[in-house]
Amino acid sequence: MSPSDHGPGGAAELLDVVVRLNRWVTHHSDWALPLAQVRVLSQIDEWGQARTGDLARVEHCSQPTMTTRVQRLQARGWVARASDPLDARATMLTLTEEGRAVLADARATRARVLQALMAHMDAPERERVQAATRTLGALLEIAYANHRHEQNKTS
Repeated sequence: MSPSDHGPGGAAELLDVVVRLNRWVTHHSDWALPLAQVRVLSQIDEWGQARTGDLARVEHCSQPTMTTRVQRLQARGWVARASDPLDARATMLTLTEEGRAVLADARATRARVLQALMAHMDAPERERVQAATRTLGALLEIAYANHRHEQNKTS
């Protein structure tokens, strides 16, 4: 595929590289947890709290599938449930301290895999990766800000 096939600014190429790198790091990470559990812990961590239905939508799975995942995490003591103050019928999920520690360990495991790859780069290449990381972080902040703005318009 040529760069012109990727649309403005190489967006498709960027996504492809990020997805492939993520897949490679995930495949080469030595962890005991199923990836689905790590993803749920990570999503709750990102949001601070979550409803099971919202997690199911983000993970593109059914509510019963997500309920099973959440129950497993709760049984291990990694997720806690609390009543949703805005909706008495719903519960909010949060990470426990143990859940945060498990997630931190999973992230550290993945980071070690990427650090081993980056060790083969020279200092200027690593600096470019760090600069690109900051730029992508800023892009993500724009995405979140736009999403919050859209949500506020519909509320």
